[in-house]
Amino acid sequence: MHTASLCLLISLLGLPDGGPPADEDFAARVKSLDDSVNELKEKVFRTRARLLLLQETVLGGDVTSGARAVLVHRNEMGSTFYLEGASYALDGAPIFNKADNEGDLDKKQEIEIFNGRLTPGTHTVNVILSYRGHGFGMFSYVEGYRFKLQSSHTFNAEGGKATVVRIVGYQKGNVTTDLKDKPAVKYDVEVRKELRP
Repeated sequence: MHTASLCLLISLLGLPDGGPPADEDFAARVKSLDDSVNELKEKVFRTRARLLLLQETVLGGDVTSGARAVLVHRNEMGSTFYLEGASYALDGAPIFNKADNEGDLDKKQEIEIFNGRLTPGTHTVNVILSYRGHGFGMFSYVEGYRFKLQSSHTFNAEGGKATVVRIVGYQKGNVTTDLKDKPAVKYDVEVRKELRP
């Protein structure tokens, strides 16, 4: 690594000249930088969506020529699994990243992740959902388990229409299904006619 690059990295991380800090401190600073970068990416993506909408409004673009996408997170997991975190990206750009804070993420059955204009064509949503087992009574052994679901789905946004994609976290199988195989993600897609505002 070049000396200038190393000095920049040291100054960004706030490292003393004497050497690297303790592992925990270093990991916390790197995570903080990573969170800041993700926040900036999300803001850029949302600003871009607003600019596209503004451009269409100012230039008198016809609503029928563009496409709209609405992405909705839906929690149908039940009480056995507790949603600890959700991260969404649309076409590689982060649009939602939230860790549970005092149950506000897990308690909501539906959360609108994105509602905006897109260019007509295919788009991909990437999802990471983190769950913790929530056991009680004879199922208390579930409490220690952690599950991380990674999934993606490609959908077609049609010009002049709104494509609603519901990303549903749910339990698949039945009582004989192994616990590790129960958490799953499915996608419900609905295409509606876009109305002129």
